[in-house]
Amino acid sequence: MKNDIKQDLELATKMQTNSSEPYNHFYVGAVLTTKSGKKYTGCNIANHGIQAICAERVAFVKAISEGEKEFESIVVVGSGERNKAEACLPCGYCRQFMSEFVDANFKVLTADEKKEEGYREYTMQELLPFGFEL
Repeated sequence: MKNDIKQDLELATKMQTNSSEPYNHFYVGAVLTTKSGKKYTGCNIANHGIQAICAERVAFVKAISEGEKEFESIVVVGSGERNKAEACLPCGYCRQFMSEFVDANFKVLTADEKKEEGYREYTMQELLPFGFEL
């Protein structure tokens, strides 16, 4: 599993290359893994308005539009430089969006150079303890 995470961190970092971020110059890449092991990637896409979309939601929308319904984890990295894996956690909007499609134990991983394994892991419950529920 740790080898898969390392590969996903590398792929998420590569996804930053596709980011369309001409305003804030903060590039985010994400790799979403389904419970069956299929991977979906995403990058952030910004514009002048409020309709910008984060890498996490891009990955989820791609997966959901292909019929996926069960998700294991997402790896997210971000940086002010392309192709640089730094810690980056989903924004509040993404946390709530993702919570609609995952359970409380869904894993969110991000780079962390200070940890021996090179990443930090959270559950959705840890990142969104009081999300909206219907």
